Amino acid sequence: MFCLKLAFSILAIMPAFYVTNNAVDAGRFAVAPIPAPLARLLQQHCSQCHDKAAHSGGLDLTAMSFDLPDRSVREQWIRIHDRVERGEMPPKSVAFSPAQRSELLKLLGAQLHAADQAEIIAAGRGPLRRLNRDEHEQNLRDLLQLPYLDIRDQLPADREAYHFNKVSETLDISRVQLMAYLDAAEVALQQAMVKTAQQPAPMKYRAVGKQLSFVRSIVGEKQSMFFARNSVGIDSNEKGDEADPTVEMAMFRSPGWPYAIFPKKLETPAAGSYRVRFSARAVLQQPGFVLKPATLPVPMTFRSRRPTNHDIAEDVRSVGGIIDIQPNAQPGVGVYETVVQLGAGQTIEYGLLGLPVPQPDARGITGSYRFPPFPEGGQPGIAFQWMEVEGPLAPETWPPASHRVLFDDLGVEMKSANPTQDAKRLLRRFINQAAREPVPEDAIARFEKLTLARLNGGASLADALLSGYKAFLCSDLFLYLREPVRANDQFAVANRLSHFLTDTRPDAALVKLARQGTLRRPAVLRRETDRLIAGESFQRFVTHFTDYWLSLRDLRRDDPDIRLYPEYRLDDYLVESMGLETRAFFTAMVRENLPATMLIDTDFIFANDRLAQHYGLPAMVGSNVRKVALPKDSPYGGLLTQGAILKVTTNGVTTSPVLRGAWVMDRLMGQPPSPPPPGVPAVEPDIRGAKSMRDLLALHTKSTMCASCHAKFDPVGLALENFDVMGRWRTRYRGLETGERISGIDRSGHDFSYTIAGLVDASGRLADGREFKDVHALKAIFKSNSRQLARNLLHQFTVYATGTPVRFADRREIESILDTCANDYRVGDLLRALVQSKIFLGQKGGHV
Repeated sequence: MFCLKLAFSILAIMPAFYVTNNAVDAGRFAVAPIPAPLARLLQQHCSQCHDKAAHSGGLDLTAMSFDLPDRSVREQWIRIHDRVERGEMPPKSVAFSPAQRSELLKLLGAQLHAADQAEIIAAGRGPLRRLNRDEHEQNLRDLLQLPYLDIRDQLPADREAYHFNKVSETLDISRVQLMAYLDAAEVALQQAMVKTAQQPAPMKYRAVGKQLSFVRSIVGEKQSMFFARNSVGIDSNEKGDEADPTVEMAMFRSPGWPYAIFPKKLETPAAGSYRVRFSARAVLQQPGFVLKPATLPVPMTFRSRRPTNHDIAEDVRSVGGIIDIQPNAQPGVGVYETVVQLGAGQTIEYGLLGLPVPQPDARGITGSYRFPPFPEGGQPGIAFQWMEVEGPLAPETWPPASHRVLFDDLGVEMKSANPTQDAKRLLRRFINQAAREPVPEDAIARFEKLTLARLNGGASLADALLSGYKAFLCSDLFLYLREPVRANDQFAVANRLSHFLTDTRPDAALVKLARQGTLRRPAVLRRETDRLIAGESFQRFVTHFTDYWLSLRDLRRDDPDIRLYPEYRLDDYLVESMGLETRAFFTAMVRENLPATMLIDTDFIFANDRLAQHYGLPAMVGSNVRKVALPKDSPYGGLLTQGAILKVTTNGVTTSPVLRGAWVMDRLMGQPPSPPPPGVPAVEPDIRGAKSMRDLLALHTKSTMCASCHAKFDPVGLALENFDVMGRWRTRYRGLETGERISGIDRSGHDFSYTIAGLVDASGRLADGREFKDVHALKAIFKSNSRQLARNLLHQFTVYATGTPVRFADRREIESILDTCANDYRVGDLLRALVQSKIFLGQKGGHV
């Protein structure tokens, strides 16, 4: 009941303008005439198709308002402007010279720019932006000094627009969301405080030999896991010392249901960081359960989970990073250490990567398994000798820093000679730490009134303060980001810069510069931009930006059809490596200031052992993704042909030129196709192998209506048909019925059988008439339009940085940035120029 009352108190505290859209009311304008010069051009060249009688495409120019201050009217005219600019209108059958087109665009563009600019000056580029749940979680982590706080999933999912979950107009708030924020704040504050005067002693755990597994064997055949002594498999049920140090636990499979192997009797007493030390070596299993030293390292990770049976659903997460276990002739030589984040009552599961994943019913008999045939030389795996786990790891001081954020010097007992004065002092202190800019005194007074009411009502000092803290953390002063509106709006710029490049609150250096009033100075702003790009927190930007712009968050959404692609079944290591590749590549694009054309093609990629094998490159050693030179004439290089991009653009079964082509034109070229008309079925692949996708598309596009749209993106998708569902090069399609049959046993122990069908034809013609014979030629065409590549990237940066898409009035500034960066349109230069622009700094721009 108190939380509900607090929610209504917060809503009462919130100024109304923080929770409403500040767009101009469209209903207050009267119909306005089109200016005479523009009206004449429209009458001469457009009215024959777009008047009351014809209204082709549902457009009647004679009935349209020209009240451009009305957002909805202005957006209609912007669409008209853009179709004329792209040459889509008037149709080629209408006489319309380049000079006339230029005149129409100039007249209409000037009117649209003036109207849009007036609204921006009056009301800003968009509504106030609420923190999305990723930013909210990170703000709380940094404020409370809880780097592993996990409250994101307690908050409602954020709606998306323009590819991102950072757009102001979709980040609204409701009473239901406010209750979720209150619950999340409660969880965060409770984790921040401690209740014992003495620091709890850490748990210390050690497992040796058979203690390394809570079971003596795992589901499936013995090749998956067994115990060994002197590199020879032993009977897991032999009598003797369970902690025999001469016994190793040898594993040869990757995680995947049904699977659950974790150390015996390891269960954490509390949430926190745990140090894991263990001894292990990479080995090769030989026939007869004999171990020999491996020739290459085997990667692994740990996975947090509860110590439950594999039949119980679990929230399993990878923790501790990827560790490459090296070959050693003798057990006990290789010792490894990592730190993992675990919740209370959890354990760690062994997560070997890139190995077989035996699945049930492999022989068509319920409950049967079959380990797949060993590769030449033996089956790689890891033999473990011992493990030590200690934690939760102690903070440097007690009470920890998180507790002191809340209660300063009052300690755990919260002893206070004057609770009222301490309540006022600590509340003001917390607000000054939590707020990202100075808070007005009248606002502090409102939170003080709420806190003191709780204290005077009999609540303890700690509970009263927590009520005030929660109220502030759920108020507009914490949940929303202001847009810079004044020429000396320092704190709004600090917030925008930090949430752009680190997805969190400004650090101490930015706050100091904002207080000094110097952050907006171009040299200072450039220096701080460079500092944030070079910092560790920049990886949050890379992760979230690529998750949405490039759809990397969907990497695990769909699995290839295992009938056609059995080699990819449950290959989590490959999928994980693909994401690492794309993020490392984009990081380099920014930090190394590479040309925008490298989004399309490069003479290098980022790869590890698994990706090198996947792409057909010379063998590499280790899981670490690093820059690798490509052979001449390689089809790889750039974002366009990376495995991650090619996977997220499939249809979940096999490749789709329609999806790939539309995605590339939208995300990389900034030319999204129109949505399909209602009732038009998708083009389904023929998995029999009888017809190629080119044949199926030819049937689909017999309709003129379909053909005109598909011509804009289908050829692009067809150029990528040499890449299969996971981005590996191919020259022929696969099917189930037609063609040469290929059979075998896959990595799960199941039989497979597919056919090699028709040849891939990757040639095509773009909508503008340019032809290409393969992906190399398509890349050359795209690279020739470097300004459009840069323009699109700048648009993506703008949405992510400001929470508002590029508006019509922003277009001149965008073109000015492109002119400034015209020397190769380098990605770092584009980002830095945006930060210095009026779009980022506000329409007043400049500095003091």
